[in-house]
Amino acid sequence: MWFQMVSMVLDVVAGLVAGTCLLRFLMQWQRISFHQPLGRFVFAMTDWLIMPLRKVIPAWTNWDLSSWVGAWLVKLVQFLLLWLIAGGSGSLAWLPLFSLVGLAQMVVSALSALVLVLAIMSWVNPGSPMYALTVRLCDPFLRPFQRWVPLIGGIDLSPLALLLLLQMLGMLLAGLQMGWMR
Repeated sequence: MWFQMVSMVLDVVAGLVAGTCLLRFLMQWQRISFHQPLGRFVFAMTDWLIMPLRKVIPAWTNWDLSSWVGAWLVKLVQFLLLWLIAGGSGSLAWLPLFSLVGLAQMVVSALSALVLVLAIMSWVNPGSPMYALTVRLCDPFLRPFQRWVPLIGGIDLSPLALLLLLQMLGMLLAGLQMGWMR
């Protein structure tokens, strides 16, 4: 029971920090201004980790690789702490790979949540500034689906197609991780 509680707390904390690192990457990639409440929150949550990493890891074109590495390091620390709490059984060499799969699972979950928020906001309040921000964050992922999924009765079903793909990817990643644990 204690392990489950500690695991949940670590998952929430690591998810929050790693998720904001990934959001920072996405906002910089999409050239979204950080001079708004969400941007200030992202900087406050990640500067302590990303700024030292930037001294060692240069940006690659428009991609801030230090944000990705920071998110991965947070997940690595989470899995290391869980490994230590569980008694340190098993090989420590698998932790970087487990944390990479954990990061991929988090990306899939976060993107799924973002697409759901976009769909709901498009029905409830499509004129809000938060809706415009969500559209810009989701656009690079939805654009390929919008080319292939036609509008049906004026309704864009591309978010549904993306969610379906993300769910299948999440199942694949979970199965991969479970297979490694056996």
